[in-house]
Amino acid sequence: MLATVLCGCGSSASDAKPADGSAEAAADRTKFIMGIDPEYPPFSYLGDDGAYTGFDVEVCQAVCDYLGWELEVFGVNWDEKLVQLDSYECDCVWSGMTILDSMKEAGYVLSAPYYDNTQVLVVKSDSGLASSADLAGKDVAVQLGTSGEALLQDDLDELAATFGNIVTCDSFLKCFTELEGGGVDAVFVDMPVATSYVAEHEGLTIIDEALGAEQYGIAFRADDAELCAQVEEAVAALVENGTYAEIASNYPDIVNNLLFLAD
Repeated sequence: MLATVLCGCGSSASDAKPADGSAEAAADRTKFIMGIDPEYPPFSYLGDDGAYTGFDVEVCQAVCDYLGWELEVFGVNWDEKLVQLDSYECDCVWSGMTILDSMKEAGYVLSAPYYDNTQVLVVKSDSGLASSADLAGKDVAVQLGTSGEALLQDDLDELAATFGNIVTCDSFLKCFTELEGGGVDAVFVDMPVATSYVAEHEGLTIIDEALGAEQYGIAFRADDAELCAQVEEAVAALVENGTYAEIASNYPDIVNNLLFLAD
């Protein structure tokens, strides 16, 4: 029987000022608080200089510059991201976030999708594991609160049932630590994260098998449709003036899947 093991839980968002009320007039807004997964390269992560960076963070900074807002980046607990959004700890969740029907049904305002994503399995290069079928009876790590976890519980439940254990961690980095330390045999993770991590860590490889298709968007509270529209209009302006493509050029591994740059 499939068992689920929990590891590395307990992280919480850092202290942050409450976000401005959603009823605030656009002309009065001076600050925008972006909720991110702080360990999600190449979309959002802590840079060598101690400041948050990544594709999503750079685009959001450009949006704020365009609109005359001050950007504050807030690291959420990804498993509690919507709770923190509803608690006004941030104005949006913008960090490689999968658009889910369940979020729409719950009333959240979601931006137009901007990235096509798939899930993949990362294993040790010398493991001899070459497909998802090879992971029968093996232990697989996945991050809590992610679409990958949801896929293993729903659309890919038959595949998940073949695994020995599913080990849930509160960050992708902890998933990879489990893999490199021999605690699990594979990590189930978003393709761009896998590509970024494997490029910087020897001894790991990505199984050539795409599992599940999804799209990234930005989540806002139910009463923030106007705020979402402002941000989308600013992004459109950045696409038009070339700023968006300039930022994207710093992240070559994701360029081909960015919808706003598609031919």
